[in-house]
Amino acid sequence: MANHFQCTACGKCCYGQLPLTCKDAFANAERFPLCLVWTPLRYGSKDYPLVATLGTTIKLADRKELAVLIVPTAYLPSSFPCPALGEDNLCRIHINKPSRCKTMPFYPYREERYQAELLTPRPGWACDTSTAAPLVFQDKKIVFRDDFDHERRDLLAQVPLLRRYAEYMLKYSPSLVSSLIQAASKVKAGHVVTSLSSFLTATKNAEASHIAQLQLPILNTYVEQTAGDPQLTDFHKNYVNWSKEMAYLSQRRQ
Repeated sequence: MANHFQCTACGKCCYGQLPLTCKDAFANAERFPLCLVWTPLRYGSKDYPLVATLGTTIKLADRKELAVLIVPTAYLPSSFPCPALGEDNLCRIHINKPSRCKTMPFYPYREERYQAELLTPRPGWACDTSTAAPLVFQDKKIVFRDDFDHERRDLLAQVPLLRRYAEYMLKYSPSLVSSLIQAASKVKAGHVVTSLSSFLTATKNAEASHIAQLQLPILNTYVEQTAGDPQLTDFHKNYVNWSKEMAYLSQRRQ
C-alpha cells in the first residue's frame, strides 16, 4: 500500500504538548516550558519492544513489567499554540526547529511498519493526503527517511541518561510506580508528568543553573496565562510549582 502526504502549513498540529529529544529540549529552554512525560505500556502491546528499547522497564510485584517512555516535552495545553508559531501559521524557527517537527507526521517511537497509521490527519487538519501529494510511505517503509533516522538516533543516544533519571525517581519517589500502574490501566494511554528540575538534579547536569534561569521567565509567563481558567487547573498548578523549583535551582552554585 502507498501513502501520500504533504504539509499545507495550516498550523493545526502546532498546538499542545510537543515531545522533544533531550538535545532539542535544552536548545529551546528559553522558549518552551519543559517537563518529562512518562508513558507506561503494558507487556504485549505491539509497541512494547521499541518502547522498552527507547525508554526503560519497571518490574512489578506480580512478576509483570511495564515499558515506559520518558520524554522531554514542551508542556502546553492543547488550546495553546507553540511559542514559535507566527500569526501567519508559519514556524518562526523553521530552519532550527526541533527534530519532532521535522519528522512529522512520522513518529520514531513507533515501529516503522506501523507508521501508515499516523498518516490520517486529525479532524480539522488540512494535510494533503491525495495522490497529488508526494509519496512518503510504501511497502511498510518510509520513503524520505533522513529526518526519521536522525531523530531515532538521538532517541537511542539519550537512553542511558533517561534510565539514570528513572532509577533516581523510582528510588526517591515511591509513589511514582503506583501512578504509572494506574496510567497503564487506562484504555487510552495515560501519562505521568515530572519536573525538569528533578531531571537536572538527578542527572547532575552541569548547566542546571543556567537552564533554570532560562526556564523561569517562561514558566512565569504560563502561570499568568493559565491563572483563573478551571479547565487548565493542572497546568497552572504545575507551572507554579516548577517556577518555584527553577527559582531555587537558578541560584544554586554548580
